[in-house]
Amino acid sequence: MSSNRRRFLRQLGGTAALFTGGTMGAFSMDEEKIHVLQPEKRHMSNDTIRVAGIGMGIMGFGDMRAALKVPGVEIAGVCDLYQGHLDRAKELYGKDLFTTRDFREILQRKDIDAVIIATPDHWHDHISIAAMKAGKHVYCEKPMVQHLDEGHAVIRTQKETGKVMIVGSQGVSSITLAEAKRRIKNGDIGEINLVEAINDRFSSNGAWQYAIPLDASPETVDWEQFLGDAPKRPFDPTRFFRWRNYRDYGTGVAGDLFIHLISAVHHALDSNGPTRIFSSGQLSYWKDGRDVPDVLAAVMDYPKTDQHAAFQMQLRVNFADGSGGSNRTRIVGSEGVIEWGNNKFTLKKQKLPQAEPLGTYDAHINFSEEQKNAYIKWYNEKYSENDRKVFPAEEFKYAAPVGYDQRVDHFANFFQAIRTNGTVVEDPTFGLRAAGPALASNLSYEKKKIVNWDPIAMKLIK
Repeated sequence: MSSNRRRFLRQLGGTAALFTGGTMGAFSMDEEKIHVLQPEKRHMSNDTIRVAGIGMGIMGFGDMRAALKVPGVEIAGVCDLYQGHLDRAKELYGKDLFTTRDFREILQRKDIDAVIIATPDHWHDHISIAAMKAGKHVYCEKPMVQHLDEGHAVIRTQKETGKVMIVGSQGVSSITLAEAKRRIKNGDIGEINLVEAINDRFSSNGAWQYAIPLDASPETVDWEQFLGDAPKRPFDPTRFFRWRNYRDYGTGVAGDLFIHLISAVHHALDSNGPTRIFSSGQLSYWKDGRDVPDVLAAVMDYPKTDQHAAFQMQLRVNFADGSGGSNRTRIVGSEGVIEWGNNKFTLKKQKLPQAEPLGTYDAHINFSEEQKNAYIKWYNEKYSENDRKVFPAEEFKYAAPVGYDQRVDHFANFFQAIRTNGTVVEDPTFGLRAAGPALASNLSYEKKKIVNWDPIAMKLIK
């Protein structure tokens, strides 16, 4: 057995990647063309990074669990506006854990290197900017900003402070997406012309009907701090614990779910973004007081660039999908399609012949006998047998290892950049270029008109 063969098999065993379908023949015959990804080395030095969580809801606790799986990372404190979340953090991480309701106390601590911001969207830009100015590295959940005019201040602060900031659309760090990107760049599906991305749901949790604790009150919740620069109103536990349902604090399905789909496509295609966005939707089922739609569809036009051909992206979210829900993205090219979701993808290749073989369903069969014979003669002279060859369809499947967590790799990228003064896969500029089209979708829905966007300058075109 060759050394290349042994190395390949060790890699395959290390990642447990799954190869099925028509690719198996290529696997045995041409191993060097098979690219097996491995999770990156996650601990680049002996330096311990002490991290604090700001916002400890579903995403905050989930992010902290993922972050602490990266070697050399310790939890140093948490901030949340609900006392129950602080109590839970101490149950998980020790009674001596530093906890506070005021994020500024986190930023003042000298023993904290980085913060994870998993607050409602309307706080993202404020805390990110304050954290970097306080000398902290920042992991900020998506979308990076709630409003389009907030993004450039975040970008400017990151550049001025030199702190590492990564935005939390963790799918861009997936080894599955990396392999899909490699195959797209290799030309496996030809020129891109269409992207379809869907995130449909059929559950109350999927529609953000999250549990509200029975002890929710003005005593256990810092309501005034939660409101921040949002409109003032009396204490409302539904708005606090289900903030995604309200424009005052969240960004609707576009900012919560379109953003993941857009981020993945931008990374896969090295795209800066679309120039035209139009969206339409309605509130169909979850009429629970929310003021954002539960069904939204958007069409985005991406111009031709040096990285990709012009293409259209179609996005959809439906929170009342009676079929049971679906989460998939299809990148369609002139010679194939890649469909991915849930850390796996299928690539199907199907190339058109240069000349369609003459068949019984063609206009020439209705020509006069003289013209039909003349056309067949012309066709046979113009096209060789090879020109008419119909290529068989090929299929390739890839899946990440069982138990693989792309969020851990996203944090690994963040912490590695801190240790090495390196770059991250989703910096603030990437974050705004992903948030821009998502937030423009909301604007299009509200104004019922096409929104024009400059993906290079990252601003609306009036």
